[in-house]
Amino acid sequence: MPEVNSPYQPGTPCWIDLMVPDQQAAIDFYCDLFGWQGEVGPAEHGGYAVCTLKGKAVAGIMKAMNPDGTVPDPMPPTVWTTYLSTDAIDSTVASATDAGGTVVVPPMDVMDLGRMAVIADPAGAVFGLWQPGTFDGAAIVNEHGALIWSELTTPDLAAASAFYSAVLPVTTARSEMEGADGYVEFQVGGRAVGGMMDMSKMPPGASPNWQPYFNVDSVDDIQAAAVRAGGQVLAPAFDMVAGRMAVLADPQGGTFSVIAPNGSA
Repeated sequence: MPEVNSPYQPGTPCWIDLMVPDQQAAIDFYCDLFGWQGEVGPAEHGGYAVCTLKGKAVAGIMKAMNPDGTVPDPMPPTVWTTYLSTDAIDSTVASATDAGGTVVVPPMDVMDLGRMAVIADPAGAVFGLWQPGTFDGAAIVNEHGALIWSELTTPDLAAASAFYSAVLPVTTARSEMEGADGYVEFQVGGRAVGGMMDMSKMPPGASPNWQPYFNVDSVDDIQAAAVRAGGQVLAPAFDMVAGRMAVLADPQGGTFSVIAPNGSA
């Protein structure tokens, strides 16, 4: 179902947010591209913008800044962060460090919304953890303009499988989808919640990362709109086993994929 009305099962991608030098420009780009609504949030919340689709939260956009509110120097890269749900963030972070991960942001309260942390896995891919309070995460998924898939690109599939399975209640399995040779699924309760692919298919110099996929009605139209708005095409629209997709970058360098899945209208 597109609407999510209950907490995500631990291990499931539940939220994404983007950290950028120019927050307003990013809000304008994604709202125009996907039909979101969003504005810079209150100063007491760091200006964090919760973008919505049909009145329901889909993603966050925040200005890059240090914890003390100063501007970072150098400015960090513009990246989307995928958050995995947990019901016990402190023990999850401890398990991550025991398994070779690095704490980037230690567990912290976000008002009464929940608790968050940011971790780098042993290969360097950065992801977030979210323990819900009053906020479970994305309230609408799997439809045009909303998150539909999260994917880890890593140099060692076996090592990544071992790490995430030690940290969260997820299992990994080779995809049974025809034509998806070598692709690995993250599963929670036997249901695929994300994917993992080997970095051998990535351009030279690429770093391990988690990347969001957004469901769209027309990949070609979204690709053209992104270019008109100053974005870049990293992998032009192409047909693959799960549907038609493209890999794009926003004007500030944030990378994301769009997909019109097979069977969609």
